Amino acid sequence: MMDKEKRGRTVRGRDANMGTKPGKAVRRAARMLALAAALAVATCDRPPPTEATMKLTSPAFANGARIPVKYTGEGDDRSPPLEWTDPPEGTKAFALICDDPDAPRGTWDHWLLWNLPGALRQLPEGVPTAKTLPDLGGAMQGNNSWPKIGYGGPMPPPGHGTHHYHFVLYALDAPLDLEPGAAKAALQEAMKGCVLAEARLMGTYSR
Repeated sequence: MMDKEKRGRTVRGRDANMGTKPGKAVRRAARMLALAAALAVATCDRPPPTEATMKLTSPAFANGARIPVKYTGEGDDRSPPLEWTDPPEGTKAFALICDDPDAPRGTWDHWLLWNLPGALRQLPEGVPTAKTLPDLGGAMQGNNSWPKIGYGGPMPPPGHGTHHYHFVLYALDAPLDLEPGAAKAALQEAMKGCVLAEARLMGTYSR
């Protein structure tokens, strides 16, 4: 009789212990689910990427179209007019890079421009090839791959096929502390952590 009672108490004790462990596990799982839900809400509350809203266009050529001769090394070698819309809130300045990844010696830099005022929405045709641009709020230009200051138009080798010229506009949360005449690597380094959005325009050219 004593053995039966002892076995009964042991079983009941074991059942009780097994009942407490799942309870702790349930509470722990509930806490983890609550934390996961909070993180999910925080993620959903983040603003959507702004790259899709800011647009860069040119009245001189459509995206993916051939760049007119006047904006190339075979013509007047003038920079094309550019326009953009819908930069994100907090934009204080813009930077612009134009390059050609199809060049035979590797990516060729055609234009580096930064510290355009945040209120600006267009660039005129034929931006002067000067280090600083008083008419554009004191914006600065860097050395392209020739190397020369300012814009240098498309001039791919004859018979080398179609080259693609990428104009990339960067919306920045502050003007850059970068001296005029800098190369692309220095510009890209200065922009780290400052870019709010990007907009792209691509034109082609061949000879």
